[in-house]
Amino acid sequence: MALTAEELRGSCAFREALRDYSVELQGEYDSNPRLARLLASHQRWLLSQSAFALHLEYDPAVPGSGLTTTRLREVITSVNAASRNTVLNFLDQLLTYRFIRVAGDPSRRPRRFEATEISYNAMMRWTVANLAVLDRLDGGTRAPTLMAHPELFRLIQPHVARRSFEHEGWREPPPRVAMFLWTEAGGLVMDELVRRIKATDPSVDRYDIGRVDARAMAEHFMMSRTHLQRLLRRAVEEKSLQWQDPVKKTHLWFMADLLDEYCGWQAIKFAVVDEAYEKACARLLPQPETQLRPAAGMEG
Repeated sequence: MALTAEELRGSCAFREALRDYSVELQGEYDSNPRLARLLASHQRWLLSQSAFALHLEYDPAVPGSGLTTTRLREVITSVNAASRNTVLNFLDQLLTYRFIRVAGDPSRRPRRFEATEISYNAMMRWTVANLAVLDRLDGGTRAPTLMAHPELFRLIQPHVARRSFEHEGWREPPPRVAMFLWTEAGGLVMDELVRRIKATDPSVDRYDIGRVDARAMAEHFMMSRTHLQRLLRRAVEEKSLQWQDPVKKTHLWFMADLLDEYCGWQAIKFAVVDEAYEKACARLLPQPETQLRPAAGMEG
């Protein structure tokens, strides 16, 4: 059975795994900043996952299938996740940076796009990283199984994209999480702050995340220093963060209740990922290989 969001949300081990996951995401950003920024805000995450799912679901026997401007616009605007112009600008960016290309005859309408190798590999790595988090919780072998059977990916990713997109709790993060995630590069900032939590402890009400150099962080994430300072100031006002030195404003506390909200929100997506993995295995692999995690519950 796939892990549920409730099981994940109540697990101390899940908090620790999320911190390690944040470190991995930082590594992805450092290796390819432009590509990583496509997932650096929640809106871009929704756009990227939906676009990639449409690409994988292309069926030459079905007219109009695959990733087209019209189909992506219909998916995204159906729940007001982005405007029509935002969808158009997003696809233009992908083309400019060669993360997608026009498939077939470019003069045909509607134009169909397909992911380039760099995008395909990055989405595969993202999926493996998410499965590895789940493996850390229960000793499963999801990530190595996907790497051994890459055909599973074509079933897992579209399922994750659609199920998470349909889930209002994931699509609309809690207000204090949304404060970061709906802003440009805000996901990178949240990952950086979570990465700095040395150890989670349910008995404390805040975590020391050390000195935060807004100038250096903004430069690293290719964002406006003013925008970052405004984001941090708002987070302090909303009691998500707290300055240890209110005058100098150099060292921060990360409030435990914000971590609770963030973990609860992330638990929704990871439960969807686990569900997608199990369904893909049941469909493509012999039955014994679907039993890849202990029946016992998680510790913590």
